[in-house]
Amino acid sequence: MTDTITPLVLDLLEWIAVRHRPYSEVMEAWRTSCPRLTIWEEANDRGFLVQRRAADGDNLVELTILGRNFLKANGRSGSARESRETSRS
Repeated sequence: MTDTITPLVLDLLEWIAVRHRPYSEVMEAWRTSCPRLTIWEEANDRGFLVQRRAADGDNLVELTILGRNFLKANGRSGSARESRETSRS
């Protein structure tokens, strides 16, 4: 990844790490028409995100293990969920 894209991909992953996001919310916040800053596409191509269908029919976006590891490797977590899981251990 280029130095321009890496911080933005990390921002996206950190934002999603806080809670699973509906696909529509992710697209509204992160979709771009600029071909040089395709953060959503870059994160997907690198295997950092996965989509799944929720019980209510919504399409949710979540981090993969690879995405969580990338956040941690870059000194970020952004996950309130991760803090709760750590405190239970």
